[in-house]
Amino acid sequence: MSTTKGTLYLVPTPLDFGCDTQAPITDVLPQETLRVAAGVTHWITENAKSTRAFLKRVDAHVPLAKTIQDNTITELPREVHKKGDHTGDFDAKPLLKAALAGNDVGLVSEAGMPAVADPGSSVVRAAHALGLKVVPLVGPISLLLALAASGLNGQNFAFVGYLPQDGTARTQRLRELENLAQKTGQTQLFIETPYRNQALWEALVNGLQGHTRLARVSGLTLPSMQVHSQAVQAWRSAGKTQISGEPTVFLIGK
Repeated sequence: MSTTKGTLYLVPTPLDFGCDTQAPITDVLPQETLRVAAGVTHWITENAKSTRAFLKRVDAHVPLAKTIQDNTITELPREVHKKGDHTGDFDAKPLLKAALAGNDVGLVSEAGMPAVADPGSSVVRAAHALGLKVVPLVGPISLLLALAASGLNGQNFAFVGYLPQDGTARTQRLRELENLAQKTGQTQLFIETPYRNQALWEALVNGLQGHTRLARVSGLTLPSMQVHSQAVQAWRSAGKTQISGEPTVFLIGK
């Protein structure tokens, strides 16, 4: 076992995962992030296939230290994806053996910053418990980009993940979030699986109070990016809107 421990790097990836078009990786990730990513040979990831695709894009600009096939890529267990790994129930320490042996390890998700709206927090906690250095690299974080573009309160906000799929439960949850936003001024951010964007949007427009501010931001960093923000009553007056099937952040507030 090496006496010098490796570093856990939180490596952001482009936000275009699953989209029909992709922006040049150099448009969304700085050179230093690409350089560090190219030098990492051990990875903990949400999805191995998407990580290999990411490394291929990196390699086109900064040669990898090892071939993609020679990189060690370990997927987080599927139950971590489904239940979330922020509760402390999952012990990620065994995944960091390579770092304890002196190798740098990269943590990645399919899009954006790992451990933010995506799995990975258990790995970060384990790294701290093991005395490893944790370094977040610079790159796109969809929630903050959407918040900045919405015109809603950026001093007090909360990301609440996914809303219930059941119509009744979703309506109840929306009322809770709307009441919180109106009473405290706290902006509420949430996301949905892209193919359900339209159903969620219609629930928002039909279920929220007319004076509530409602924003949606989709296709971040892509040429097709859309940013829209206005009162719910204005959305109703505009008639039915067809929502993008791209990854979208929804926001409500005052």
